[in-house]
Amino acid sequence: MATIPPEDSPIQYPCDFPIKVMGRALDAFLPAMADVVRGFDPDFDPASIEVRPSSSGNYLGLTLTVRVHSREQLDNLYRALHGHELVSVVL
Repeated sequence: MATIPPEDSPIQYPCDFPIKVMGRALDAFLPAMADVVRGFDPDFDPASIEVRPSSSGNYLGLTLTVRVHSREQLDNLYRALHGHELVSVVL
């Protein structure tokens, strides 16, 4: 993956960055996502997670606003979320 020089990045670090995650509406989904995020942002507050159920109630959409300090941290967080067994989609 090519490294983007800081001066060419549209994101100025550090910043609060919202990440959308979708998965099945299971009791374990929200706590599992909070645990993944805390691995990258130890100060992350799970109470800040925005939750939106699908119209059928089978899926949950979460907005996780994470304090990121670098592109590398953000990329690694996306990979960790995308690779989690409970996650269907990461945006």
